[in-house]
Amino acid sequence: MYKFNNDLKLTEYDLIVFCHLRWDFVYQRPQHLISRLSKKYKVLVIEEPVGKRENRNLNIKEISPSLHILQPEIDHLSELSAYIKPLLKNKIYPVGWFYSAAFVDVLETFDFETIVYDCMDELSLFKGASQELIQQENKLLSAADVVYTGGKSLYESKKLKHHNVHCFPSSVEVNHFSETNATEIPEDMKNIPSPIIGYYGVIDERIDLDLLQKSAAKLPNHSFVMIGPICKIEEHELPQAENIFYLGMKSYDELPNYLNHFDFAMMPFALNDATKFISPTKTLEYMCAYKPIISTKITDVVQDYSHCVSLVDDADDFAEAVKNPVRNLKEKYDEILRKTSWDLTANKMTSIISEILA
Repeated sequence: MYKFNNDLKLTEYDLIVFCHLRWDFVYQRPQHLISRLSKKYKVLVIEEPVGKRENRNLNIKEISPSLHILQPEIDHLSELSAYIKPLLKNKIYPVGWFYSAAFVDVLETFDFETIVYDCMDELSLFKGASQELIQQENKLLSAADVVYTGGKSLYESKKLKHHNVHCFPSSVEVNHFSETNATEIPEDMKNIPSPIIGYYGVIDERIDLDLLQKSAAKLPNHSFVMIGPICKIEEHELPQAENIFYLGMKSYDELPNYLNHFDFAMMPFALNDATKFISPTKTLEYMCAYKPIISTKITDVVQDYSHCVSLVDDADDFAEAVKNPVRNLKEKYDEILRKTSWDLTANKMTSIISEILA
């Protein structure tokens, strides 16, 4: 658990991360990787602005002695360089790590011996994306020493634009999601009838709401449980039915217990611009709990997991996948999970950086 430390001073850092996601939002790729990198480097994560406030404090979260999170109290990213310039002791740092090209203007003020672009999503295709983002990414790609991508589709796209691109699909903490000691059903699931078809993650424009509505209608004796924050869509847009339940956001530590009580795990993603390049982290997390997985035909899922995931086009396919799930899952899942871990991914990324810095 982090703590606010307004007396903490921004001192020497080895790695400065620029991230569009909040550290205390859904726990995903940045948190997994940066927390591991902080065992080798002293890290400062700079989030998107939180807006100006009357009583201005230096909002720093201390995750650990080697990992700090800064929330800039400014209204727009264009103000970021001016905001952090007097706060940071140096103007040259070993590593600058970018999750969003929207931060690229800081390169006009700060120098980094190595610039890393960890491209986990094609943000320019997301709802509400800035028109400038494509130009900003071109600028970042020109400056970057290395580009990491969060999936194979992104890799195929970015390797056309940069000479040093490495594919690092999202990974998993197997022990965390295969933990079955906590068998007590969560309080807000106790009155939900089984069998349960569950999803967890952000609920936004990437979810095929029509598929969810029609699949729930096709399977009235199954409960559809949606766990996660609702973003960029209005609550009144969400499908409503007696067998659809929205449980809100849960912490990373809580997720395994919810997952443990799913009978099926689903990824009902819409096939649109926002999902064109995604490589869902939850695929591997669902596998850790040996749940039958039902997914729409996301490119990276089709490419890597078609032998063990039920792929669907519509509600008829979805109902059929529930009636006839993929068999022999444990053997298939174990073979996949043996090859991946966040520790391994972070170590490989670190090795590449070390070679560049050498």
